[in-house]
Amino acid sequence: MTFPKSLAPALRSGAIAVIPTDTIYGIVTSALNKESVERIYTLKKRSPEKPCIILLHRAEQMGEFGVQEEYVEKVLSYKREDPTSFIVPIARTDLEYLDRGTNTLAFRIPERSDLHDLLAESGPLIAPSANTEGSAPATTIAEARAYFEDTAEYYIDGGTIVGAPSILIDIATGTRLR
Repeated sequence: MTFPKSLAPALRSGAIAVIPTDTIYGIVTSALNKESVERIYTLKKRSPEKPCIILLHRAEQMGEFGVQEEYVEKVLSYKREDPTSFIVPIARTDLEYLDRGTNTLAFRIPERSDLHDLLAESGPLIAPSANTEGSAPATTIAEARAYFEDTAEYYIDGGTIVGAPSILIDIATGTRLR
């Protein structure tokens, strides 16, 4: 699949899109745009203390979020067979809109080439599942539209996706949380 050329710059500018990720459909926006992050929380009716996973093009980008080099190295060295997200402590205090008071963030580097290419252009994206809080994740674009109607600027159809959320590892303790 190929994402539209206009998607990456729109996401950088704060647009919201529903896209196929490496696991399930996600509702995404720039992790660096506080207003659009808050807009996703409102659209999803997401619990305000629940952080979102951030998709990255490469692990070294975690440093921009205040992740110490030792944790970046642990993520890089971790052997994974399935999509895996890593919770890591952060040292920045100005990212509460992302960490929601936890002083940690969860990151995933997708293997899917089209998504990887999008992230190289768009920058880091928050990527919670495409559903409202407490509802089943959308498996089709039609289901996502039923949740969000015309509130997202882009709906990218990747067919039916019946996947599972990523594995979640607390990298500081090595504990698998899901």
